[in-house]
Amino acid sequence: MDATPSTIVADTGAGIPESATGPAAEARAGAVAGYTGQNPEQLSVQDGEVGYAGDIPVVVIQHGQPYLAEQIPQYGEALENAWTKGQEKWLDLSSRSEPVVAADSDHYIYLKQPAIAVEAVEHVIAEAKK
Repeated sequence: MDATPSTIVADTGAGIPESATGPAAEARAGAVAGYTGQNPEQLSVQDGEVGYAGDIPVVVIQHGQPYLAEQIPQYGEALENAWTKGQEKWLDLSSRSEPVVAADSDHYIYLKQPAIAVEAVEHVIAEAKK
């Protein structure tokens, strides 16, 4: 559900340069810190390729309402494009992957359109039973 791209650290670094200031600099620092273990959970996300899980059913749900472009207009479009490419990469996870766009949602799909999440889970369960 609007999964973090597998190249999020590089995407963030490329999308928002170190020379950025103001909200963009804060977004860059926060994202890089959050993905490199400087968070309360001390979780670290390393960039990598999307693997292949065979023919398991997968639904990749992407937000339909851009939100990064509004938060940091000068870099938001590039980040939205990188996020979209990241969602497309998740489709490579399985030969039975299906894309879904939550047209009325930003990143928080489970809050804005929870029925889409429920439908995706039910669909994957039904497909897995086949």
